[in-house]
Amino acid sequence: MTKRTIKFLFMLSAVLCVMGLSAVAFAQDSEAVQAARASAGGWIGIGAGLGIGLAALGGALGQGRASAAFLDGVSRNPGASDKVFVPMILGLVLMESLVIYALIIAFLLLGKI
Repeated sequence: MTKRTIKFLFMLSAVLCVMGLSAVAFAQDSEAVQAARASAGGWIGIGAGLGIGLAALGGALGQGRASAAFLDGVSRNPGASDKVFVPMILGLVLMESLVIYALIIAFLLLGKI
């Protein structure tokens, strides 16, 4: 089989999987599923709280280590502070964005209660 045939079969199988699973995605919930969701409300709240707490802890530890490494490098070579300042700020921003994503996910989970 040629690469073109394999690519066509892969795309065809992907389209068929998406079309076949869309019926499951839009299926109506049964009463048992709705009752299970209602009883799981407390666990969703605990999960959201733990998720944002762990994300904030990890982000704070990462930002602290990055800032400490930056200050250590600047104290050893003050002339390099201009070159490493922007990458350090970019790293801090990326770490903080992960915490913000966790906050958004926690709000989405709380919306399911």
